[in-house]
Amino acid sequence: MAFRIKRGDTVMVISGKWKGHQGKVLRMFPRKGKAVVDGVNLVKKHRGRRHGLEEGTVEEVPAPIYLSKLMLVCPKCGQPTRVGFRFTEDGRKVRYCKKCGEVID
Repeated sequence: MAFRIKRGDTVMVISGKWKGHQGKVLRMFPRKGKAVVDGVNLVKKHRGRRHGLEEGTVEEVPAPIYLSKLMLVCPKCGQPTRVGFRFTEDGRKVRYCKKCGEVID
């Protein structure tokens, strides 16, 4: 199955608490249908002291979010867009922006 979103893409959240936020995809979980996006879906993680060398801290780290809540932002036109697939002359399958028609890969 080909995914419309890949690691390194800029995406926008289209529903939920983080609606309207943009970020870069850091990690993908294909079997779960989720992705980790930088600066989106932040949760507090409690880190304990490590061997008495430092104090415990509370950090905000991004948690996975469902792919159905994400929409790819086209690098050419800069708008959130649907993604289509087409084949090039040399037979490669590439993603393209449905708004401007430009190849994304």
